[in-house]
Amino acid sequence: MSEEAARAGTHTVLLTDEAATIRLARDIADILRTGDIVALSGHLGAGKSLIARAMLRRLAEDPDLEAPSPTFTLVQSYDVPKGLLLHADLYRVRSPDELDDLGLIEDLERAITLVEWPDRAGARLPAGRRLDIVIEVDPENPETGRIATLSGGVLWRARLAIAIGARRMIDAAGWSDADRQFMLGDASSRAYERLARENGETAILMISPPRPDGPAIRQGKPYSAIAHLAETVDAFVAMDKGLRSLGLSAPQILAQDLSTGLLLIEDLGPGLVIDENGPIPERYEAAARLLAEMHRHALPTILPVAEARDHVIPDYDREALTIETELVLDWYAPHIAGVTLPAVTRAEFGRIWDRLFDEVFETPATWTLRDYHSPNLIWLPDRVGHARLGLIDFQDAVLGHPAYDLVSLGQDARIDVPAALELKLLAAYAGARRGNDPAFDLAGFARAYAILGAQRNTKIAGIFARLDKRDGKPGYLKHLPRIEAYLRRDLEHPALAELKTWYQTHLPKLFAVPETPAEASAEAEPEAAAEAGPDAGDGDQPA
Repeated sequence: MSEEAARAGTHTVLLTDEAATIRLARDIADILRTGDIVALSGHLGAGKSLIARAMLRRLAEDPDLEAPSPTFTLVQSYDVPKGLLLHADLYRVRSPDELDDLGLIEDLERAITLVEWPDRAGARLPAGRRLDIVIEVDPENPETGRIATLSGGVLWRARLAIAIGARRMIDAAGWSDADRQFMLGDASSRAYERLARENGETAILMISPPRPDGPAIRQGKPYSAIAHLAETVDAFVAMDKGLRSLGLSAPQILAQDLSTGLLLIEDLGPGLVIDENGPIPERYEAAARLLAEMHRHALPTILPVAEARDHVIPDYDREALTIETELVLDWYAPHIAGVTLPAVTRAEFGRIWDRLFDEVFETPATWTLRDYHSPNLIWLPDRVGHARLGLIDFQDAVLGHPAYDLVSLGQDARIDVPAALELKLLAAYAGARRGNDPAFDLAGFARAYAILGAQRNTKIAGIFARLDKRDGKPGYLKHLPRIEAYLRRDLEHPALAELKTWYQTHLPKLFAVPETPAEASAEAEPEAAAEAGPDAGDGDQPA
């Protein structure tokens, strides 16, 4: 198959045996949505019913489903987890007009529909949501081999490229026999699957297609470009190699398809840095010391991806930091606080931050993984030293202030970090840095920590409001009170007095809540943790 055909949405797949045919059917079933039509064509005995039955069983999540052919009933309906599923066999239909009596056409919009002999329907099956699969006998292997040609319109192009590309990559890596289990995605467009073999081995399929440009919002650039969010999977591959070169436990990449945005990576397992009581202190402190170890090195700013292909780590520059803080003006203010801020107030907000950012940029930048918190840290008890912490979700890494990732950890967006533990994390980090560099500026770091804590929580408050209002993901709002509490905590630092006054004046909703237990336990400023020295805290040093 030519690259032009693939770009046009047509894929030809060689299926060596029945098992390969069933795998293809399951892969397609996994990407079907309500309103989709799968049109199965081919001569008698080519394998249309085999594919239809495999799809039905996958969609019903019942490998033993009988799924009889509707040759005589013409249409069979099923209630499956994705909704209504229709299986039609139109072999006995002599005229498209007969479909009017079946009610099939009227149900297409509210169902997933599998149609054998679709040519009998004439033009009654709409083309927009239709995927055509033509099955032919492989002349080189007529007994078990089949050739499937899949084609669809623009709505199918990306989905097909991912489904076909993933299957080819998985098979080439030797994981064709693995069961694919969908995992929850994240707040981005990425998705994940766990591949599980019968012998218990697992791997992770990361689906991260190239990010489409959003609307230009400033200087002709979309938000993702201004905020330096990864445009392709190259950034993950590069940072993965860079972290592993330091002896850190980023997942091994087992296979990759860079053009489609697919990676098969090591499954680092279920080890958590939290338990039912919240953060596990010694594991959080180990994470703080890992950052100190990484930050003591002079790290490269350009990393290899593949032969003759490099990734330049972007700067976490003023433009990126600024547009992130503005999310609170654009989304949190109107949709959570219920206020619309005038231009002069927004300008004052920007002026305050501009001065604070001046301080941040005085410190040399280092690798900033950007989401260094509990969902992305995996405890690996069988490893030693800093390798005991597995690292994931670092594709948006930038070159920024070393305090930023410690803020991500100490003010974890997904779980309450008590102020006392946050101080221990600051002490663990500062002690490790000072042990390697007696000139380490403790007071300056603590000040930057407060500034970047306020910046990060300002950003996240806006993101969670946007996820709810724009993206229809209200589940993130449950974390918003925690983010607000962290922000109030940051605003108590003397360096942020002017910003605190701005918030009190223009977003008083932030302060109109009871004090949380975590806030009530805060009895010291970040400087106190920094000055506590290398022996502060009772967490274990990584072996």
